[in-house]
Amino acid sequence: MRLSKAFGIAALCLAITGCSIFGGDDNDQPDLPEQQMYEEALEALETGNYPLAVERLQLLEARYPFGRYSEQAQLELIYAYYQNHEPEAARSAADRFIRLHPNHHNIDYAYYLKGLTAFEQDRSFFTRYLPIDESSRDPGAALTSFESFSTLLERYPDSPYAPDAQKRMVHLKNRLAAYEIHVARYYIKRGAFVAAANRGRYVVENLPRTPAIPDALAVMIESYEALNMPQLAASARAVLSANYPDYQYQPIGEENKTLWDAATFNLLDDEPEAPAPSDGIFKREPQSRTEPAAQPEQERSLFSKATFGIFD
Repeated sequence: MRLSKAFGIAALCLAITGCSIFGGDDNDQPDLPEQQMYEEALEALETGNYPLAVERLQLLEARYPFGRYSEQAQLELIYAYYQNHEPEAARSAADRFIRLHPNHHNIDYAYYLKGLTAFEQDRSFFTRYLPIDESSRDPGAALTSFESFSTLLERYPDSPYAPDAQKRMVHLKNRLAAYEIHVARYYIKRGAFVAAANRGRYVVENLPRTPAIPDALAVMIESYEALNMPQLAASARAVLSANYPDYQYQPIGEENKTLWDAATFNLLDDEPEAPAPSDGIFKREPQSRTEPAAQPEQERSLFSKATFGIFD
């Protein structure tokens, strides 16, 4: 009996000790006043200590969700995430602020930060300093940035952030138009001429005054000729000749032919990578159901390439 009581007392002491050891995490952060916590977050932002600013703003929002600095802290948190290179968190915080405070007097800043975050996310380190073709990259972040800046200019044209947003939209339009041409070229190489013609027409109608316009017209010419639509091809050719008389047009199916390609009958060429699906900024008309779908090709083995496909 005494032995069982001793074991019971030891177990109770052990439980109390365990609670004191593992239950102290809630008191790690001091219970600071709201104003002091907000001022520390601002000081961290001004000094460039963005991880500390994120920590302080998150703690402020968690402990004082209805305080007088709550709305401003949510807005500052978007900027802190952006400067701390957390684009997904910044965009999520911007969406949350826009949803919770649609009539806030600084909501234009939230739209601007959302667009700026996606803009910088689209321009990665490699695209900034290396000669990489952006037209072949997924334009998801560019679309998000364009939509945010477009909403900012549409709803708040007098915003102090509107001029910078408008300048960035010019770059984004050129980027999106170049991607559409990249997709159209891929469709032509696969024989999907209806889809290619629609992509070219989309650029001409929805993304005017971009450097990709002559390429879009050339895509339309080649696609309409392949579809045996001479009137549409002649119309596109007339527009191309009238507006871009010095444009040198070369059929996409015949471009980039090298001596090595001719010697190997293109058997050793790498297949172009399929572009990511994109519906563009505006709603695109559905493609014709009569268009033949491009059949996927099986990857060729090293033996097949070395023997020029003779034993396939």
